[in-house]
Amino acid sequence: MPTITMLYDTARWEEKALIEAAKRRDVTFKPIECKDQYYNLAKIDKAEYGDIVLQRCVSYFRSLHLTALLEAHGIKVVNGLHEAITAGNKLFTTLALIKAGVPTPRTMLAFTPEGSLAALEELGYPAVIKPVIGSWGRLLALVNDKEAAEAVLEDREHMFPLYQVYYLQEKVDRPPRDIRAFVIGDRVVAAIYRISPEGSWRTNTSRGGKAVNCPITKEVEDICLRAARAIGEGIFGVDCMETPNGLVVHEVNNTTEFRNSVPATGVDIPGYIIDYLVEKAKRC
Repeated sequence: MPTITMLYDTARWEEKALIEAAKRRDVTFKPIECKDQYYNLAKIDKAEYGDIVLQRCVSYFRSLHLTALLEAHGIKVVNGLHEAITAGNKLFTTLALIKAGVPTPRTMLAFTPEGSLAALEELGYPAVIKPVIGSWGRLLALVNDKEAAEAVLEDREHMFPLYQVYYLQEKVDRPPRDIRAFVIGDRVVAAIYRISPEGSWRTNTSRGGKAVNCPITKEVEDICLRAARAIGEGIFGVDCMETPNGLVVHEVNNTTEFRNSVPATGVDIPGYIIDYLVEKAKRC
């Protein structure tokens, strides 16, 4: 049986559930808390990391750089560096989806407030301004007119330069919910509706969104598998919205959470992850 190593920086419900899932399967599972570790870039003990590594760091930048280090020394990491770079950046994700022909909301890119306002005029109000890197619905702004957009853009100009990469997206005509599907390898194993709390347009469960089981229809399965393949290979959370013209994918998550999804769906998502890693390690 292969040895799986899990890298993490915060022991959330998900990481604890993965440990328990490995125990139930009698899989050797080695959690490593990496937040306070240091690394010699020229020398890594490959044996310390077993047969395959599951990357579960909450910090995107910690995850990204540590994955790059391990892969440089020939260690297999899930998700890999390519997938982490692409899924961790909304712009890169959108470009990958467009290239693969996966329906996605109309999106504009700009680098100045002036360019952003011109793009928003073409896109049309209301629209959403998003950071290219971020999670949990943070720093998303719904702008209903030019005046609101100017206020948001003025704030962004005083932030870290990353927030001056303006990712501008149409506000999709959808029900007060979206769909989060869990793709593990070549399977959609579960899906939930994330229902917006009253008075909010965001659906994030971290912001009060409610998780309810979503049937995995042929349409959901098809578009989510296509979206995941556009990013690469591994374990993804694919976010879709229902529109009058069918589903569109607006985000693919690299280190996805599933605390609320397991009870909502009754699906053993951590168990599926362990099974996938065991089979992948055997093929490596």
